[in-house]
Amino acid sequence: MPHHIYFGSSFLTRRRRRRRRKRQTVISSAMASSSSLASSPTSLFLFASDHSLSRSTSLRSALVGSSRNLRGCKVHTLGLGKSKLKRAALALVVSNVAALEPATQVSKPISKESQRPVFPFTAIVGQEEMKLCLLLNVIDPKIGGVMIMGDRGTGKSTTVRSLVDLLPEIKVVAGDPFNSDPEDAEVMSQEVRQRVEQGQDLAVAFTKINMVDLPLGATEDRVCGTIDIEKALTEGVKAFEPGLLAKANRGILYVDEVNLLDDHLVDVLLDSAASGWNTVEREGISISHPARFILIGSGNPEEGELRPQLLDRFGMHAQVGTVKDAELRVKIVEERARFDEDPKTFREGYKATQEDLQKQIYEARRRLTNVKIEHDLRVKISKVCAELNVDGLRGDIVTNRAAKALAALRGREEVTPQDILTVIPNCLRHRLRKDPLESIDSGLLVVEKFSEVFTKQLISV
Repeated sequence: MPHHIYFGSSFLTRRRRRRRRKRQTVISSAMASSSSLASSPTSLFLFASDHSLSRSTSLRSALVGSSRNLRGCKVHTLGLGKSKLKRAALALVVSNVAALEPATQVSKPISKESQRPVFPFTAIVGQEEMKLCLLLNVIDPKIGGVMIMGDRGTGKSTTVRSLVDLLPEIKVVAGDPFNSDPEDAEVMSQEVRQRVEQGQDLAVAFTKINMVDLPLGATEDRVCGTIDIEKALTEGVKAFEPGLLAKANRGILYVDEVNLLDDHLVDVLLDSAASGWNTVEREGISISHPARFILIGSGNPEEGELRPQLLDRFGMHAQVGTVKDAELRVKIVEERARFDEDPKTFREGYKATQEDLQKQIYEARRRLTNVKIEHDLRVKISKVCAELNVDGLRGDIVTNRAAKALAALRGREEVTPQDILTVIPNCLRHRLRKDPLESIDSGLLVVEKFSEVFTKQLISV
């Protein structure tokens, strides 16, 4: 892939001394950059506002002679004309035509051991509620994600990132930047859909589910996607460069400290989470692509509240507290110290349990389509939601899906009341209307209402 480096001078100086100083600046910049242009064919663009640079032999000699890798380069001079302010632009294009050695062209793939080590999921002590919510979303991505709120230093981001080792493989269209599903038209990009309509054969590949981190300082262009500047400069065509939402399609989008996310990025997430598609309209480009992802957020409630519109988009809500048991705290500290001292050996110790859990997730995903929930249990779930004054029907849908995923995880094909009791606090806790005078936890309110409805049904029977 070609590299492009740009230098520029902004004003036309009239005095020779300033011209000379400017010329030396451009020449020194070119000499400093030419030493790093050995790995691939390179184009170096120098924009200057002084015509004297076009006659500068010292600039040419600096470009060609300052680096051994640039010897034999062709220097082309392109005049771009004058402006009314008597400014001229000069573009010197230096194209590397020397043949590179084969050894410099081959990049070795990064081995798994050289990548940043991840703390094993099965080695995390405690926080069972958070771990269960994450596993259920991996089994059924249509649950809608997890919002994890709790004290600082309780392992929220460590637990989320440890999911990487457990994520299963999915079938995608080879070479498609949007991870399109070759069998499901709802998560196909427009290009893949056109190929299917034309009867073309799709090359299929298997890849692990992506986990994409959305940093707080990300720009909207980087999240949604924007025009491909490289193709616009080299080929003169308008092309779309996919963003983080495209990469997260059919994967996981993780936002750490989500309650500190800028409002304009929250609006983007709301739009994509609601429709499952990302539409980009900018710089003459109009494109839509699928953006269905598991939205996982974490944060500290002391640092600010989350907008209700975004909070309702999370399927489940997990609360994380600081461990109070002294023996458990010591165990957590010792495990972390062992991991920091020798991550590779520590991960090898949990390899068997990691593989067992990965197989359990695979079997649960395969079994999920066969799991049934009785009509009476569905009515009970809706009655709990209605008596708690939950707005909308999203709480009913998520509770049904989470209960079925839990039954699949436990190796059963029929949902029991215990399954519903386990997941319903996490599905409804963040959907209740907040009462400033209420001191009881919202999750306990859900459990009490569920027990009340369940007891009424038993008495009536």
